[in-house]
Amino acid sequence: MPKRYTQQFKDEAVRLVLDGPRPIIQVARELGVNDTTLGNWVAQYRRSVAEPGSTPRGDEPVTARERELEREVRKLREENAFLVKASAFFARNHR
Repeated sequence: MPKRYTQQFKDEAVRLVLDGPRPIIQVARELGVNDTTLGNWVAQYRRSVAEPGSTPRGDEPVTARERELEREVRKLREENAFLVKASAFFARNHR
C-alpha cells in the first residue's frame, strides 16, 4: 500500500527544493520520500504555475539548453555532496 502524504507536506517539500540550493535527491532523503515522487511533485507544481500562453517564472528554464544545464548543475551538486561525504569518511578512518 503506497504512503499517503498530505498536501501541506507536499507543498513544504516542493518549497524546500525550489527555495534552496539542495537537489531533489538530497531533500527527498532528508524527508524520507522517494526522490522520483518528490520530483513528480515539483514537476506538477511547475506545470500548475506555468499556465498555457503565459511566460515562465524566473526560476524555470526557458529553452532546452537551459533545462539541460539545470540537470547538469543538479547532477554536479549531487556528485559534489557525495565526494564531500566520502572525503570526510576516509579522513576519519585514516587517523
